[in-house]
Amino acid sequence: MGMSAEDKHAASPRGEEWPEAEKAEKLARGAALKWASGVFYRPEKLEGLGQYRNRETQRNRSIQSRLKSTVQSYLEGVNAGLEQLRLAAQEVQSVCQDLGAARWALLDGADRFQGLQQMRALMAEHVQLASVVQVLPQLFSVHEVFSHTLQLLREQHLLEAHAELMMMEHLRDDILSQLHLRGLSSAQATVLSYFGGLQELNESLAKQLWDIVGSSLRLVREDPVLFVTAVRIIEREEKIDDTLLLEATFLPPGRPKGWRQKFYHVLQDTITGAHFHADCMDPEGPGLARHLAALQKDIVSELRVVKDLMVQCVPAHYNILSVCTATYHQALTSHLQDILREDLDKQALFLLLEWTLRVYHSSEMMGHPDLHPEVDVSALGPLMSPELVDQTERKYVVKVKASVLEWMQRTLEVEFKEWFREEEPETDHQGFFQSALPVIVMQMLNENIQVASLITDSLQQKIYNMALEELEAFLGRLREALMRCGKEHQKDRTIPKYYVSYLLAMLNNNLALSSSISSLHPNMAHREVPASLRAALDRMQKKACQLLLEELLLDLQPLCLQLPSRKWLSGTQLVSSMCEVIDKYAKDFSRVRKPVFTLLLTESEFLVASQYLRALMQKKMVCKSKEERGQLCDRLLQDATQLRELFCGLGLDRSQQSLEAVFALRELICLKDPTLLSLEVLGFVTKYPDVSDEHISTLLDLRGDVSKEVRHMVLDMMTQHPQVLPESYRPIFSTILVPPSELPLCLRKGKCA
Repeated sequence: MGMSAEDKHAASPRGEEWPEAEKAEKLARGAALKWASGVFYRPEKLEGLGQYRNRETQRNRSIQSRLKSTVQSYLEGVNAGLEQLRLAAQEVQSVCQDLGAARWALLDGADRFQGLQQMRALMAEHVQLASVVQVLPQLFSVHEVFSHTLQLLREQHLLEAHAELMMMEHLRDDILSQLHLRGLSSAQATVLSYFGGLQELNESLAKQLWDIVGSSLRLVREDPVLFVTAVRIIEREEKIDDTLLLEATFLPPGRPKGWRQKFYHVLQDTITGAHFHADCMDPEGPGLARHLAALQKDIVSELRVVKDLMVQCVPAHYNILSVCTATYHQALTSHLQDILREDLDKQALFLLLEWTLRVYHSSEMMGHPDLHPEVDVSALGPLMSPELVDQTERKYVVKVKASVLEWMQRTLEVEFKEWFREEEPETDHQGFFQSALPVIVMQMLNENIQVASLITDSLQQKIYNMALEELEAFLGRLREALMRCGKEHQKDRTIPKYYVSYLLAMLNNNLALSSSISSLHPNMAHREVPASLRAALDRMQKKACQLLLEELLLDLQPLCLQLPSRKWLSGTQLVSSMCEVIDKYAKDFSRVRKPVFTLLLTESEFLVASQYLRALMQKKMVCKSKEERGQLCDRLLQDATQLRELFCGLGLDRSQQSLEAVFALRELICLKDPTLLSLEVLGFVTKYPDVSDEHISTLLDLRGDVSKEVRHMVLDMMTQHPQVLPESYRPIFSTILVPPSELPLCLRKGKCA
């Protein structure tokens, strides 16, 4: 179905005018064709074509009916709107006519308004003159009022004087305001000059007010009326200031006065000036204690007055109790800083720390029942900052350290003198030698630590650390004193008379100090002694033990020099004498507590064994025969057995004794077949790996029957089996020096054998 030429001609203008409608029509036709092709794609479907045509015809009629109805209602609305626009146009035209008539009427009355302007100016001038006439009596009486007000001030009739002062100020300010509004600034100087007496009255009133405020704490108890009067005047002035500042058109000279702020400043200056002057205070301990006690008493007393009396005399918005509390707090903060700039002793520093950190917040001061709960300084911050507290604590530790050092030095000097007394040291209930030194030292350190615990844990820890450092240094000085005493004793063994006894007492003292150190720690759960302090205690103990062993050695050396010898081989007196010396020292050693007693016994046994072996290594004797070797073996067995039994009897177990080396050495001497020496020596050096070629060579010399070949074989065997010292092994032979061999003068080759 195509369109005719007429239809195309008719549709063309419409398409140009309404392109959207043409596009919509094309889309609708396309959709219809698509639908029809989908429905009637089979011949049998064409039978229902009539039904589809009827249904679509009815739907088109329904749509056209609704469109006609819509267009009709739209046209009716357009007609109503056009009618309203026509009526509005008529009303606008009427208003324009009325405005034109009014404009012509105003133009006709303009000349008459010029006359009214002159009338207005005359009226304003009349009002001004009337105002001036009204205030003339007041102006003429200004100086008389000034005199009367000044007299009222002298008689302390402050409210009446202030009322007259406000009246005069109001009069002056009103005149100045009028002049300001009319731009007559040049006349203001005349007015200010005429009212010049107001400045003097203001200053006189202010002086009396600030004197009253400065004495407020006394007046609220004795004469609160005067203080209340001053506060009322200050509040009047504050209201005048607030009113003038709100209007913000003209601010008279001297405004705002700000007397309420001045009230606070005067009150704060009075409080600060009355109590907080470091220059008039004795910085030493007793003087500072009195000063702090006075501050504590005065502050509590004055805050009680503020809370109970002054609060009732001022408006609630003054927050007078909070202001005074903050003033005292801030003034104290600055005052304490000023005091801390002085070179204070340890007592003064302790007082400051205790007063600041303990007393200030306690129920004795700011937490006083009479002040609580209204007075609360928790929100004001600490009196001393954490940094200042730490700095003050460090100063205190330095002062305590100097005191402890001085005290310990005196204690050491007294102790050193006691070592040279003509009597033995004192003993405890068990008979152990001791002196008062550990008790004095530990009591002094413990007291300082306990005192520091009254302040803060950090101060206690600082004092504890200092105490350990000083104790370590003291042990070093005590060790040096022992060494000086030992040198004096070497010069003359009769001085000190009870040298050994006092050395034993020092060992017991060292044990007492060692066992008491853990009790110094403020924390029961952490009582570990620092490694450096343990090392100092060990050095002290070793030095005392060394001096005792040196003393034992001095008594043993004359006896050791006599062996080996032919006389020694034939008798037992020499070792018996050694046993007597050892037993004598062992009895002395029993006056020291068991840990050290066992140590001394062990070291004594080691000393005896090493000295005995050293004597055998001095090449003083060579066995000339088999019988003499047998005699030497017997003597070694008897001596070693006697010494071993002695130490066993004193409480030293065989496994702890070094005399076993003598028994092992005896086996080398007693071996009958020299050719077996290699095996015997191998066993010996395995057991005593610190033995050297020189030691073995000396022992072979002592036998007297070892050939050059056997000697070389033994020494080669030692070279082939080098020994490594076990960690737990205590060397004994390495401490023994063998004298150098003396080369014989060979006259004939046979003699050298």
